[in-house]
Amino acid sequence: MNLYGIELASRLLLGSARYPSPAVLAEAVRASGSEVVTVSLRREAGTQRSGQDFWSLIRDLGVRVLPNTAGCHSIKEAVTTAKMARDIFHTAWIKLEVIGDADMLQPDVFGLVEAAAELAADGFEVFPYTTEDLVVADRLLQAGCRVLMPWGAPIGSGRGLNNVFGLRALRARFPDVPLIVDAGIGRPSHAVQAMELGVDGVLLNTAVAMAGDPVAMAGAFARAIEAGRAGFEAQPMEPRDFAVPSTPVAGTAWLA
Repeated sequence: MNLYGIELASRLLLGSARYPSPAVLAEAVRASGSEVVTVSLRREAGTQRSGQDFWSLIRDLGVRVLPNTAGCHSIKEAVTTAKMARDIFHTAWIKLEVIGDADMLQPDVFGLVEAAAELAADGFEVFPYTTEDLVVADRLLQAGCRVLMPWGAPIGSGRGLNNVFGLRALRARFPDVPLIVDAGIGRPSHAVQAMELGVDGVLLNTAVAMAGDPVAMAGAFARAIEAGRAGFEAQPMEPRDFAVPSTPVAGTAWLA
């Protein structure tokens, strides 16, 4: 998978929030094989990380950092957070979130396009958290994005893929644009389904961090994404409306 000229062996991107401890986060990242971990400047310090140097832990894992603007509800807020992230992490990568609805955490696609254009013009390599809308996707590409991150379902919902048709249409319309399904993935089977649609990768957080065993779940997702991609590349059969016998009957003997 190639993202802004960076070749990655793993198609799994992992979030870094809500893990029981920094040690569990580190082990989950290793088990996942992920080469990209998202981090948020707006994360509360929290007692769960009291006394821990969170950013040093991420650096020690040897992964690429993808800062995000999680929790930003305006263009100005998102752009300011992105610039702060670039100064701190020394990367042009930014996962751009401009939240429009506080309950569903649905992106404000109008603000998203405007913020993406401003950041791209400033040299950022933008990973926009968006919907599966084709028109919005086209506007984001025109704004300078070279990667799209459509949601599967609302953030943290674990519902899987709410609009398979929309994601399939997005893949067909933009066959050469890297697509990363972001948000809503709850089970490894959801990741398999996403990868079988031909998307390039999956970004998830809650499904691993909130699992009973985050490390084991991270490994399960890694294998699921590999299986889904292999299935897509093997060109699976299309569904049929009628039964077709797997064993041909023409020319075979029948016992009376």
